[in-house]
Amino acid sequence: MENIISEPIMEKKISYTEKKDTRSGFGAGLLELGRKNRKVVALCADLTGSLKMDAFQKEFPSRFFQCGIAEANMMGIAAGLTIGGMIPFTGTFANFSTGRVYDQIRQSIAYSGKNVKICASHAGLTLGEDGATHQILEDLGMMKMLPGMTVINPCDFNQTKAATIAIADHIGPVYLRFGRPAVPNFTSPEQEFVIGKAITFISGTDVSIFCTGHMVWKAIEASELLADLGISAEIINIHTIKPLDTFSILNSIAKTGCAVSAEEHQLNGGLGDSIAQCISTTHPCPLEMVGVNDTFGESGTPEQLLEKYGLTAKAISEAAIRAIGRKAK
Repeated sequence: MENIISEPIMEKKISYTEKKDTRSGFGAGLLELGRKNRKVVALCADLTGSLKMDAFQKEFPSRFFQCGIAEANMMGIAAGLTIGGMIPFTGTFANFSTGRVYDQIRQSIAYSGKNVKICASHAGLTLGEDGATHQILEDLGMMKMLPGMTVINPCDFNQTKAATIAIADHIGPVYLRFGRPAVPNFTSPEQEFVIGKAITFISGTDVSIFCTGHMVWKAIEASELLADLGISAEIINIHTIKPLDTFSILNSIAKTGCAVSAEEHQLNGGLGDSIAQCISTTHPCPLEMVGVNDTFGESGTPEQLLEKYGLTAKAISEAAIRAIGRKAK
């Protein structure tokens, strides 16, 4: 078990003052990186505006490569750029960043150990109206199974910006996942992002809720619902799916005795699977999983889809109650 101490616990009551899309956090981080590190280059597959890479393109035109709708070629170019010492950041939708180019990522980037940062927007159900063909819900599993691949799924604008900056200093391939809709921006803009270190937002004693991406705010809302019932929930942001902060997970469940995972991803192969593997081999306890259960999405607004597929604060709180009930038996 890796000895990683989680971040200091934040205030019990967490609030936000604005909603911002996490893809804009990526764009802001990429621009800041461009100003600090001349080795950082950006590649895009005809989605510069959607990925918020236009500011980087405008300020550093000689370090920006528009690859067109040729994602496989983009991954090959990125792998080649690393040989010359550059740090390439590729950008397109999550479905095209993984499913369409899995062979190129596996062979040219992961197997070859290339220092490519695969940056993927419009992930999960919250892509919304574009529908099932674009709402990839398998990407975290696909990427975490690749040897040597670091997998990161930040929760808000500030954390996405910090993660974008942090991965430039990490040597090796990284998959960075973020999204389209405006979501609560509640983490500190001065935060230090440490790959592989979970963040405890709320301390609790009755149930551990491990959450990632857009589901972190839903988990915080769930903790308030549970508090009204006299249940103390510990909320831990697992922004790094791989390497997993096993120390923080096991430390939390040793205290609470049960857990819930919450993710905007298929239950098969996602965060919940990683947590189940961790606790089953070291500290078995009741675990309930909140995620998409072996189905594709459909067209709709983000909130409509999260409601239909059970990715809500209410669903998380109900899962926590079930986990606690199993613990008591």
